[in-house]
Amino acid sequence: MRALGGRGTSFQPLILCYHAISDTWHDPLSVGPRVFERQLHMILRSRMRPVTIAETLSGRGRLFHVTFDDAFRSVLDAVSILEGLRVPATVFACPAFADGGRVLNVRELAGEAAAHPAELTTMSWDELRDLADRGIEVGSHTLNHAHLTRLSDAELGHELSASREWLEDELGRPCRVLAYPYGEEDRRVRAATRAAGYEAAFGLPGRPSPMDVYALPRVGIWRGDTVLRVTLKTSSLARRSPEGLRNILRRRTPPRKVPGDDARTTRAAG
Repeated sequence: MRALGGRGTSFQPLILCYHAISDTWHDPLSVGPRVFERQLHMILRSRMRPVTIAETLSGRGRLFHVTFDDAFRSVLDAVSILEGLRVPATVFACPAFADGGRVLNVRELAGEAAAHPAELTTMSWDELRDLADRGIEVGSHTLNHAHLTRLSDAELGHELSASREWLEDELGRPCRVLAYPYGEEDRRVRAATRAAGYEAAFGLPGRPSPMDVYALPRVGIWRGDTVLRVTLKTSSLARRSPEGLRNILRRRTPPRKVPGDDARTTRAAG
């Protein structure tokens, strides 16, 4: 893999960030399967080409890739949709939760975990192996879904290295990419991610300058996003001028709290 296209690139590839795929969990992190399928159809109709994560990182142009943070078990309901549309995807998992398919009961989601444990249950190792066997990339979301910028150097190195090694041991294939929990990263975290052996890492909205392969932006898709909002967020404008996009969205949609749109840190699991 190598960094996304250079300074002369007309279009940066579009990388979408989803979490849960569920009709029964009415949380911003959860998008219903039929809505998810309609969103993919909309992007395909815009003549964007679905590609693997490796092609996304090495290519340029009208490319897109789908990612899922947290490896919620409900994402399994999206696999047949992805396969039917021939859209590659990456799932980012925390090994400490995959060991037994535990509920993602991090502090930010404690209330939801208590009220809706089935919705926050993560995939087991067997389920992650099945995903990998079906061609879906499995990346790291750190070991314990930690706030990386708050950790000591030793703790940070352990979260990054141990998670990659555990995933590789269990899945029998390289773990090449990382998604930062909560979208949190800084220069120290990026340097530690590189030192831990990852080839690229992903955050949430933003556009680093110059482009950094260890801080690649994604477009978060949330339950309350309207068709107009998704259309604007996934357009070329979203990759060329994030601030301009946000200004348009503020003018065209009612005020509401959407995690991830205006800050790197979110209330929810990123």
